[in-house]
Amino acid sequence: MLRTRLPRLAAICVAVALLFTSQVVVTPKRAAAADPGYLMVHFTGDSATGQRLYLAHSTDGLHWNDLNGGGTVLRSTVGTKGVRDPALVRSPDGSKYWIIATDLCIRCGSTYTNGSPSFVVWESTDLVTWSQPRLINVAGAIPGGRNAWAPEAIWNPETGDYVLYWATNATVNGVFKYRIYAARTKDFRTITTPQVWIDPPGTTPIVDTQMTEVPGGGQYRYVRVSGDGQNTVEGSNSILGTWTTLGTLSSIGLTGNVVEGPVWMKFRDRDEWALYIDHLGTNGVREYRPILTTNPFDVGAYRLQAPENYDMGGTAKRHGAITTLTAAEESRVLARWPNTPPKRLQSYNFQDRYVRNTNMDVRIDANVSPVDESQFRLRNGLAGSGTVSFESVDYPGYFLRHFGFDFQLAYNDGTAQFAADATFRQVAGLADATWSSFQSYNYPDRYLRHYAYQLRLDPITTATSRSDATFRVTS
Repeated sequence: MLRTRLPRLAAICVAVALLFTSQVVVTPKRAAAADPGYLMVHFTGDSATGQRLYLAHSTDGLHWNDLNGGGTVLRSTVGTKGVRDPALVRSPDGSKYWIIATDLCIRCGSTYTNGSPSFVVWESTDLVTWSQPRLINVAGAIPGGRNAWAPEAIWNPETGDYVLYWATNATVNGVFKYRIYAARTKDFRTITTPQVWIDPPGTTPIVDTQMTEVPGGGQYRYVRVSGDGQNTVEGSNSILGTWTTLGTLSSIGLTGNVVEGPVWMKFRDRDEWALYIDHLGTNGVREYRPILTTNPFDVGAYRLQAPENYDMGGTAKRHGAITTLTAAEESRVLARWPNTPPKRLQSYNFQDRYVRNTNMDVRIDANVSPVDESQFRLRNGLAGSGTVSFESVDYPGYFLRHFGFDFQLAYNDGTAQFAADATFRQVAGLADATWSSFQSYNYPDRYLRHYAYQLRLDPITTATSRSDATFRVTS
């Protein structure tokens, strides 16, 4: 045995060296001794593309880097087709994740008064491969309930399920306003009958609420912050029990609609918390800004951070969620969403035309607008090394895939058949070696080509077909 043959000091040195080596392999983009970092999911604003979901990563919880080149990572294809205010929920055993978001698309079909009674839900078992989105109707179970906004959820050890809570505008005791409702769920598919959870006095509405557990925090176990005009901070020992007011963010100058979307984050390496707030700055732009504290129950000790103390990255960070990552989770997330630049495929013989998707069909067209319908990220091939697959910028998770030798933009279902159909070998252009052609992985006698402007997978035998099968990968 090694330990019996080496002196104790040498054995310790070997063990330390092996530990450092294993960390480098798992997280190659990080320093060898660094702990795993943090993941933020968020939306960016009221534009059509802003009301999709984006990811950012941080090594210290204060300085953020956009993942996927700042591009969309999840896009809703259900309900209003827009999403805001995402919550990220991890099961207690870490085997499952959910993203739950407001189904709302301002300026692209929705208004703040005619939104949806439902939330959009995605599920995952690895934090990187997400299900197709689905809707869960929550406000429909509330008498007179209209919109459902700003979902949040937390595991409740007292009941062995999740408390899902959100804002709905409804009339209660003759007063029509937004209140926070709560229901229980095990799967984010069915819920118990919603009950009023937070109802400020009189006509005061409340929209955004977020809570966190503070283990060993002293008098209370949980803390929550609510967007009720004064941004009230409360403490409790039971999620569905009695809550005690501890103060308001007005004590640090934050009142009214200056603050939206509070979200708590515990620093993994010290007893300190960040409360991120969707803050309206003096420049009129909303974006997250952190408040730090070593005691979430002492509102007087909250410290609003100056801009030089944090960096939110290249895209706006609006009402979202933050979670700490395990080393395995971080490795998967960073591998799945590298900052690969978007590319276009330009036709060799119709050089004003580019490969694009239109209603999930794939063809070559000129003057594509919006341009992201003709943009793809060249990923490592789904079926094998040394190959490529084309992931849509417009619809992340959707790839160019041949089906019956016709091309579609299709959602990756994770099967071996899909991977093979969506994988190609990039070779020298059949009509011009300085361009590229793309040979099918599972039908190597066939190549990606256009015919009557439609994309097909065909054998290439003529000069015309060689030109049709030649493309330039370009920005």
